[in-house]
Amino acid sequence: MAGAAEQFELIGIAKQKAEETLKNAELTKTLLDIIKEAGCEKGCEKAIGQLLYQLATKLNKGKESIRPQVIAWIVSKKVTNINMDALMTYINKHQELDIPTIEKECGVGVVVTREQIIEGVKQLLSGKMEELKKNRYTMEGQLIREAKDSIKWADGKVLNEELMKQLKEILGEKTKDDIKKKAQKKSGEPNKKEEVKNLPKQKNVDSGVKLSNPADNIQKTPEILAEHLKRTGGIYVTRFPPEPNGYLHIGHAKSMYLNFGYAEKTGGKCYMRFDDTNPEKETHEFINTIEETVKWLGHTPCAVTYSSQYFDRIYDCAIELIKRGKAYVCHQTPDQIAASRENKQPSPWRDRSVEENLKHFKWMCQGRYGEGEATLRMKMDINSPNPCMWDLVAYRIKFFPHPVTGDRLCCYPSYDFVHCLVDSFEDITHSMCTLEFLPRRESYFWLLDALDMYKPVVWEFNRLNITYTVMSKRKLHALVDKGYVRGWDDPRMPTIMGFKRKGYSADAINNFCRTVGVTTNTTVYIDYEVLEQHCRDDMEVKCKRAMCVPDPVKVILTNVPDDYCIEVVRPNHPMNDKMGTNTVHLRKVLYIDRSDWRDEDKKGYWGLAPNKVVGLRYAGNIICHKFDKDAEGKITCLYCTFDADKKEKPKGHIQWVSSGVNGAEPAKAELRYYDTLFTDPKPESPDWEKLINPKSLTIVNGYVDETLEHVKPLDCFQFERVGFFCCDSDSKEGALVFNRTVGLKESKEKKQI
Repeated sequence: MAGAAEQFELIGIAKQKAEETLKNAELTKTLLDIIKEAGCEKGCEKAIGQLLYQLATKLNKGKESIRPQVIAWIVSKKVTNINMDALMTYINKHQELDIPTIEKECGVGVVVTREQIIEGVKQLLSGKMEELKKNRYTMEGQLIREAKDSIKWADGKVLNEELMKQLKEILGEKTKDDIKKKAQKKSGEPNKKEEVKNLPKQKNVDSGVKLSNPADNIQKTPEILAEHLKRTGGIYVTRFPPEPNGYLHIGHAKSMYLNFGYAEKTGGKCYMRFDDTNPEKETHEFINTIEETVKWLGHTPCAVTYSSQYFDRIYDCAIELIKRGKAYVCHQTPDQIAASRENKQPSPWRDRSVEENLKHFKWMCQGRYGEGEATLRMKMDINSPNPCMWDLVAYRIKFFPHPVTGDRLCCYPSYDFVHCLVDSFEDITHSMCTLEFLPRRESYFWLLDALDMYKPVVWEFNRLNITYTVMSKRKLHALVDKGYVRGWDDPRMPTIMGFKRKGYSADAINNFCRTVGVTTNTTVYIDYEVLEQHCRDDMEVKCKRAMCVPDPVKVILTNVPDDYCIEVVRPNHPMNDKMGTNTVHLRKVLYIDRSDWRDEDKKGYWGLAPNKVVGLRYAGNIICHKFDKDAEGKITCLYCTFDADKKEKPKGHIQWVSSGVNGAEPAKAELRYYDTLFTDPKPESPDWEKLINPKSLTIVNGYVDETLEHVKPLDCFQFERVGFFCCDSDSKEGALVFNRTVGLKESKEKKQI
């Protein structure tokens, strides 16, 4: 592997990142292949090397055919850090890849000049003069987002600089009042001063959560609490803070239900904040999908914020912590840090002077150190029994563009440093998180006390565990990256977008979250069938009925003319007249499901057999008097007489789909049946990939009735006697695809039909 390590360093991959890559044999091979295809065995510019690395890590399996084209774009500099993320998102999302369309959608070869940026910013600001006069620099974040949207594929750093330059020309230098107003806006201070509300000591939501009154939050000094209450008016302030490094899963739905639900129930407010401190794993695709998911579940945040929008303020906190003698620059490698922490040995650089630490920290931020050569660590308690107090890393060097701030920074704050600071900036009253974060509570409070800042209450609850699923982002990434599933929204995935695509509604998911509630028991697993039952109950009420034959067998009605055609009117829902009716046609040739035929009748079986009367749902009766089989003994055609008047009452009724005009084939449909993704209810072992169910997806091709010929993706139905199904986004005109959302709850007698 020495050759591979040298090869990685030749294309500009930092030593630490190269060592991490070498631990993944599959990624190592992929990256080496890409380097060879790019003709970069002897090295290349660091910027090109980083893009090749992104290609190796972000291109989904099954997309290898487009790889040579992407490599050509990278080497020719038609793709840069500006549009690489958009390119990967587009390629991974689309099945059919057309080069001209990709180039147009992803800005391949597009160069936005400084002059175009200057003119674009000027046009943006000229239309907002009245707002600017009123709101001044509080609009900064909004303007940055709008500028990025309107001046597509512009260099983020140049764009930000030009925007701030023109703002300064219009508004002048920032005043103390501007800085104060901006801080108030970020922390959620009301426009009008409000008195502290006389809230009861405890509130509760349906899930059983009981949180303390914000006025009782313990602080380092009474003045800190008083200022907080003055800013917020004493309301409950919560937040939902996902990291944009993947799609949200069903466990996040529970967190959203708690945070948004509690704020809504108590008249408070809830932020949605992207904890975007790890640029290597975060993408615009994940950011956009998370926003879409939160909205789809019915939650409305008081504001959408990013940890990255506070980077300047967080940097100031780091400087202040150094000045207070509570942070230092350390030059130990990650392995050395781990070893010294394990042995409770202080860093050799722990007692550096404030002046030295300030100098070296600024050097870190200026890019004068390589990745892994220096970190800023908090000077905590190396002798504490809690590992989260062993001088955690506050800042580390990463020469990697950020999806929001671009390549402006090369030194990023860590989650442990950012999380509590931004909670304090936003005046969060209750920081709700899962129990694995319990050891971090001490370090969370330590940092805020060290800086004399407001402290939220930290409240832990159990992580949601559901049988036959995994929730770990690492494992979910592996499922996608290794091709076990067809993407993050594959209906077998426990992601919310996966459930949505499968046919689950937001109501079903939220009702499930309400039912499971919260505990502090980490070993509780909710049976997957509980989630399915919530979905089934929801669809039972909402879904229109239709008919489908998954395994069609041809039926010819022998006692009607060739042009026979009658209209059959059916209720859209048997228990809800308000949902109306629909009409289908019954013709001489129709199809029933193979499971509804037996060569010999027997007691308890209500389906079709020779010389037996069976009802066609909503139509008349049929009696089979002859049938054909192929050489393998498989039934191919049934010859039946039709009784439109239902002279004899049948014991059973079966679904059917009629042929079209002149015997045309009915509407074809690909039916995707899903089983659990794992064979073990608790796939926790180190060899968890061996527990993946090879039969988690079964595809059959059947017919659906004429009312479904023009359905749209996400339209849901109950296919009578078959199950609940949802139209998939893979559907095309004349080639429908349906996902089985959940099966029917049937009696034993019905199952025998």
